[in-house]
Amino acid sequence: MFRTLGLALCLPLLLACTPEARSDAEAGVEVETVTTGLEHPWALAFLPDGDLLVTERPGRLLRLDPDSGDTRTIGGTPAVDARNQGGLLDVTLHPDFADNRLVYLTWAGANDDGNATHLGRGRLEGDRLADFETLFVATPFVAATKHFGSRIRFDDAGHLWMTTGERGQRDRAQDPDDHNGAVLRLNDDGSVPADNPFVDDPDARDALYSIGHRNPQGMALHPEERRIWIHEHGPRGGDEINIPEAGENFGWPEQTYGQEYTGGEIAPDTVPGMVDPIHHWTPSIAPSGMAFYTGERFDDWRGDLFVGALAGKHLARLELDGREVVAEHRLLEGRGWRIREVADGPDGALWLLTDHADGRLVRLTPADPE
Repeated sequence: MFRTLGLALCLPLLLACTPEARSDAEAGVEVETVTTGLEHPWALAFLPDGDLLVTERPGRLLRLDPDSGDTRTIGGTPAVDARNQGGLLDVTLHPDFADNRLVYLTWAGANDDGNATHLGRGRLEGDRLADFETLFVATPFVAATKHFGSRIRFDDAGHLWMTTGERGQRDRAQDPDDHNGAVLRLNDDGSVPADNPFVDDPDARDALYSIGHRNPQGMALHPEERRIWIHEHGPRGGDEINIPEAGENFGWPEQTYGQEYTGGEIAPDTVPGMVDPIHHWTPSIAPSGMAFYTGERFDDWRGDLFVGALAGKHLARLELDGREVVAEHRLLEGRGWRIREVADGPDGALWLLTDHADGRLVRLTPADPE
């Protein structure tokens, strides 16, 4: 199936935030809408030939030409449960994609007991994922349609990291005999590394790396530390950035800066023996998508962390001193964009997806000097 979507549109970047944001406006940035008409796009991956793979939550995987905006639908993808927050979610390439052509997907899949976050892979052959197989299912299945987590990234050792949400049932995040509300670490075939922290615990799931997470929808590999960083949704406040530690408990719902949606405290901000976030947003921005900028086009941005905001409807740029956030800037405010995905492109641009029924792929590049 072939679709032609939209024309590129370049607009100057407008910032309305803190005084720190003014330097970004002076630097000169263009916001290019590469294509529109994407139906609730969720994630993207860059192919070596310059095309992109884009997931749409209703269940489509698209191959997108960034020069023309044209898309082709990739066949061979799994059936998904696309109710509410479910559907086809993340996509990433195997580190040896150039040789093995393996594409990894996560999705919400259903059975008679409910649904669960799934991981699978297939080999990209033309416009199809050949020999697609399910590698891992985050059990138990739950009769719910939210908090699937579902970000995946490879580290330098070839481990595949995967997040799961607690499915809207808080206590699951504190149960080590439950894959939900956790960060998982797997081998590239979906098996469990022998040195995972819970493999010798008969009361815990072997795939777990850390527990106590609410709904992590951002993950990135730090360009210098080479450590996995994540962020996760809080309830009413308490969105967090965390660095997963082996066998550690990150607190939800026993500790949180967030409050009940109806008002009132859920738990203390911090609890001894649980890991505190390195940064939190209170009130919430509803973070989704996460990338460290490593390109050459924006000198002032190199090493900064970028996070999309769904409820906040902006792009957060975080300046870091080691693991400390020392300044935060809000970009793209006033456009009404629910930013779902943020990616550091091989072309030195910063790429975004907006989560709408008529979603768009956006590229940020330096503005030409006048």
